[in-house]
Amino acid sequence: MQSTASIVTPVVIATRESRLALWQAEHVRDRLQQELGLPTELLGMTTRGDQILDRALSKVGGKGLFVKELEVAIEAGRAHLAVHSLKDVPMDLPEGFVLASIWEREDPRDAFVSNQYAGLTELPQGACVGTSSLRRVVQLKALRPDLRIEPLRGNLDTRLRKLDEGVYDAIVLAAAGLKRLGLAARIRATFDPQAMIPAAGQGALGLEVRADAVALREALASLGHPATWLATHAERAVSRALGGSCSVPLAAHAVFVGEGRMRLDVALGHALQPQMPLLRARLEADVTDTDAAETLGHDAARRLLDAGGAAYLVAQAG
Repeated sequence: MQSTASIVTPVVIATRESRLALWQAEHVRDRLQQELGLPTELLGMTTRGDQILDRALSKVGGKGLFVKELEVAIEAGRAHLAVHSLKDVPMDLPEGFVLASIWEREDPRDAFVSNQYAGLTELPQGACVGTSSLRRVVQLKALRPDLRIEPLRGNLDTRLRKLDEGVYDAIVLAAAGLKRLGLAARIRATFDPQAMIPAAGQGALGLEVRADAVALREALASLGHPATWLATHAERAVSRALGGSCSVPLAAHAVFVGEGRMRLDVALGHALQPQMPLLRARLEADVTDTDAAETLGHDAARRLLDAGGAAYLVAQAG
């Protein structure tokens, strides 16, 4: 067992108060107690991202709205770590904070959820699909240009309720969240991750701590999953190289396809003109450490830029 003698206890986990966020925090709490013998408590918080539901995240500050208050609690000493869905974590953390550990990924795919239709191809012409992810919008448009795609915000239960009330014909959600909450039965189909490439980090949990919390960092790192760490580092490197945020419809998904061999699929869409062709690339490389993973991500970003991605990004920035 990792030495934890110098860690101040109880370890306090800052977490959002949605049902999914609490499940994730409780999962981390249980492992810290059972595997490391660390007394652990939860500090539930409501973030700006949870409060602002009438506007797209890209219009009000991006995914960082889900993590800022948690970081403030850690900075103030009211908490020691925060548990995040890694896809919600900005590519560059504030100075003094690090991701100490990334845990084994749950199903990274996007899920098709509908009460009437069995899959995307079953939807009638002009059907209404709910999602507020620009990444999903551009890929849905590539698959079904006829669809009417409408914004969908709120926690998982809120999104499902809106579907059940008939606001949408179908919605697209992360399969991981549904499975973690025992809602896998709501999934009518999962998208092939090559047709609907997931977001960087989708399905993985990231644990954020202060950089100077050395003993806690080491203890948390011992619970991490090396393959997921490398895959998500490659994915996040793509996004970081392209200035990725929720205003950039970027997808990146890495998998190991052999011993030490990683394949990375990426796609970039046009935020202002979702009907524009998707730019895609697939690369493979030997990856056995973080530097190699990040190099693969940078190479993928360069491939997208060479394919015309610079014009897409300039248009979005304007």
